[in-house]
Amino acid sequence: MRTEGEKNVKSTVSRAIVATTVTVTLGLTAACGGGSDDSGDGKKPSEPAKSAQQKEDPKPEPEPEKENSLSSADLEKAVLAKGDLKGYEVEKLSAADMPEQTVPADPADCQPFADMFMFASAPTAAARVGRTMTGPDELDATVISLALLAHEQADAEKIMDGLRTATKKCKAYEHVDSKYTDVAALTAPKLGDEAVSYKVVGLIEDQKTPMSFTVVRSGSTLAAFYSINLLKPEKFGVPEKVVEAQVAKLEKL
Repeated sequence: MRTEGEKNVKSTVSRAIVATTVTVTLGLTAACGGGSDDSGDGKKPSEPAKSAQQKEDPKPEPEPEKENSLSSADLEKAVLAKGDLKGYEVEKLSAADMPEQTVPADPADCQPFADMFMFASAPTAAARVGRTMTGPDELDATVISLALLAHEQADAEKIMDGLRTATKKCKAYEHVDSKYTDVAALTAPKLGDEAVSYKVVGLIEDQKTPMSFTVVRSGSTLAAFYSINLLKPEKFGVPEKVVEAQVAKLEKL
């Protein structure tokens, strides 16, 4: 009977995640989707009189190549799947569960946290995949959500810098009519090229619930995780084995 109750708690947690996503999605209708158009027509001089001189001038140094972002197919190969971690159930997060647009947070210093809550980012990822996981322990009501976000490396580094800065400047914020408090940095794992961990406290079904986040950058890809536990709110933290397994699988690609 107790085991059945625990399963119900897990189901409630999953529904809470989906409900939060729906709230954010509805809030997006109030946001304008003003995209920037980066169309640069760099016209080259083509006058015959200049062609001889141009041949004599040294060619400009080529820009260093950027590390290309991974494709959706690459991410699908790299994301954790059933069987990768014994006993863990894995379910796919749909595109509807991971809205790409972002909604402003108040104060703006907390925007990186508001974005990452939905596994979104600025700059926008070239591709994303997401999963929800529950562990083998029936008495553990922890639900873990994770995502892989493909970027060019400079953008991935910029997002990590933003998250790190937010852990120093952001203490509480509001986002889509929800309030989050007690923001604090946590000890980040020594994985990938760099990592950031932090917690925020939000209200889920009228209960103060700590949510812990970890984001690891491996090259140009971000592996992002968050976990909540409605049954034992004080027991928070993304399981290390999940983070380690995901980063290891990503780095084998």
